[in-house]
Amino acid sequence: MSRDPDVASLFAPVAVQQTVQGVLAEAGEALGRLDDPVDAELWASDLIGALASSAGSQAALSEALAGSLVPAAEAASTPGALALLRVFAALGSPGLRAAAAAAAAGVSARGVADPPWADAVGSPRVGDCWHYADVGGRQESLTMTFGYGDRQHAVCVLIDHGRGGKIRDAWVVKSPGLRADTENAAARDPTVVFEAIDAADAGRRLARAIDAGECAEQPDQVDDVVAHRALLRARADLLTGRRAA
Repeated sequence: MSRDPDVASLFAPVAVQQTVQGVLAEAGEALGRLDDPVDAELWASDLIGALASSAGSQAALSEALAGSLVPAAEAASTPGALALLRVFAALGSPGLRAAAAAAAAGVSARGVADPPWADAVGSPRVGDCWHYADVGGRQESLTMTFGYGDRQHAVCVLIDHGRGGKIRDAWVVKSPGLRADTENAAARDPTVVFEAIDAADAGRRLARAIDAGECAEQPDQVDDVVAHRALLRARADLLTGRRAA
């Protein structure tokens, strides 16, 4: 799925505390028309990435979101605000997840309607995982598939081992048959090695890449990595068991 460029352009230069009402308005417009949980996750991950540019650190960003945006959403108590809280409860730091989940419970108790994806978001079924790399091991493409009901998506990460195992690019694909297409392409290329791996191995590889950092260079790669950063962390937690499925 391609990211919505409006999220970054609207909120990237602005501190969280200065854009609360804008975020709530955008959430009401964007999240209200979605019916696939991963689309809600992608929207929120993009938002978190956009707001990160105005925060000094990830910890400062999570504190700002939990301390200003979450209470504002709880006070608004609209369907859009509840949708925002539900997806924040699925993404971000443990502190942000906990604050958003508690606020969402309060809003829901007032009778505000949940989005159709509320019960599923953040807990997809884990499917096939694989990676392929050049024979020299300089770059590795890691793919992990997940499903919400019969809707499958793949989270893909390009890892640059020449740069210390950092993340160079990240994207999400919804096309069916991705594994077969990738495996067939690799079989025709003697310079590429393909290997199916289990979810635990994929989770360890993803967690190591996240810990190593980011090395995106091209503008589109930078945009992709920033937009998917929160989603990658949530999926790494899911795969490694740090967050219950």
